[in-house]
Amino acid sequence: MKPPIGSYAVDVRSGRVGVVMGHEGPYVQLRPYGGGKEWDVEPEAVRPATPAERLRAATAYANARSRGEVP
Repeated sequence: MKPPIGSYAVDVRSGRVGVVMGHEGPYVQLRPYGGGKEWDVEPEAVRPATPAERLRAATAYANARSRGEVP
């Protein structure tokens, strides 16, 4: 099952959390929390992100932003 666009999902191969941006061909397209380059993942390698995983991604982004590493 492909996750809905706008939902948060985890790429189980890498453990990265991303926002579902679309479904292109057989792939789910994820974008990192806070923006960045999208990447393609096979639908069987994607699962919904837990609230804890979403919070961890948001915290990591906020910390990187406060250090000036991301805009």
